[in-house]
Amino acid sequence: MTAKEKTTVIDGETQPLNPKTTELDFFGVPGATFITLTLPLFVYFLQIGCTPESCTVAGVLNIDWSAQIARLQALPLFDLQVFGVYLAWFFSLAACDLILPGPVAEGVVLRDGKTRLKYNLNGKTVMSTLAVLLVARWFQTGGAMPELVYCYDHYVQIATSAIVWSFIVATYVYVASFTHDCILSVGGNSGNPIFDWFIGRELNPRIGSFDIKYFCEMRPGLLLWGVLNLAMAHHEYLTKGHVSLPMALVVLMEIYYVVEGNWEEYGAIHMMDITTDGFGFMLAFGDLAWVPFVYTVQARYLSTRTIEYPLWYAGLIVTLFATGYYIFRASNNEKNDFKHGKAPHLKYIENDKGNKLIVSGWWGAARHVNYLGDWLISWAWCLATGYESIFPYFFVAYFGVLLVHREMRDDHKCALKYKELWVQYKKAVPSAIIPGVY
Repeated sequence: MTAKEKTTVIDGETQPLNPKTTELDFFGVPGATFITLTLPLFVYFLQIGCTPESCTVAGVLNIDWSAQIARLQALPLFDLQVFGVYLAWFFSLAACDLILPGPVAEGVVLRDGKTRLKYNLNGKTVMSTLAVLLVARWFQTGGAMPELVYCYDHYVQIATSAIVWSFIVATYVYVASFTHDCILSVGGNSGNPIFDWFIGRELNPRIGSFDIKYFCEMRPGLLLWGVLNLAMAHHEYLTKGHVSLPMALVVLMEIYYVVEGNWEEYGAIHMMDITTDGFGFMLAFGDLAWVPFVYTVQARYLSTRTIEYPLWYAGLIVTLFATGYYIFRASNNEKNDFKHGKAPHLKYIENDKGNKLIVSGWWGAARHVNYLGDWLISWAWCLATGYESIFPYFFVAYFGVLLVHREMRDDHKCALKYKELWVQYKKAVPSAIIPGVY
């Protein structure tokens, strides 16, 4: 019997283990094709649209595109040596992920009703190792840090390497999903190779104990984001003799986000990306290319110009960031405590199948109040770039759209899972993200 023919019991009902996907997200094959072709181009657009000479909306509208495209082509976009450096980064982190110690945690019960994958949560030791190496190199090179200079000078080629590698990884996991019995993602088993390759056919692609999806989600892209931000700050340090207040704010806030995310990575194994979504091009590109080369737009903007603002403005930014982070972390911790029976004070509703949904505390304020915290954090990052250009602020608009889309997808999936209980929950907690507003 093949994996496609197997069944499982969910909430007392016998269902196919790997049901056929009939509702296609992202507008199906046309949407998947459009996103696959345009997102890599958008990464390059950020390099063309924001230059030392101009980084304004008017500048983008009036830009000499032929000259800028010619400039990119002259780099060149792809460099085999840089690609080798990128692969060394990727596989060095993979080796660290396999070798370095960390607590082992079990994920959620998979759709077969019995399997719980184990995850080596060694983000603390991986980051500590990277930090020690960077500090050691700082003292060894007297602050010259040729590795950071290399990252800054080859920023576009590293971006190309990440894009190419995301295509390769997505293709590998798609082909590998046909070579063994596995649990497929509910959203990526349509039978259409383009869509399934894009959305991810296999739920948890692994090589032995090495979880490809979790690794890509938490290590190479996130940590490269931090390293590239350091490269931007280092470039400013070399050219100006100091790191400006705006640059320091952006780099410190964003690196804190990266560090804290890996430090508290237990929550990551319960994210929708890990528990529900398949691993295909969408996540591979997002993790490996989009995050490090789109999320660095604020630091890159600041590395090419001088921005100044008063200390009181900086204080407001830090306050906004701290507020967003408190909402984000406190709400997620509250949910984790509830799952482990550590929050008896919280009120909840329950159905006859034992499903429970919180209707008090943070999760009584909004169904995804943690997204509000995330959005406030993104505002702090953008506001730290000052107010001379709207260009860096595209990120907060993109992030808002992303969070609303994630909320809509989650709402649909929860409605299918919880049925009448979800209807009751939405009546008890009418706000989706912003209490009383949305």
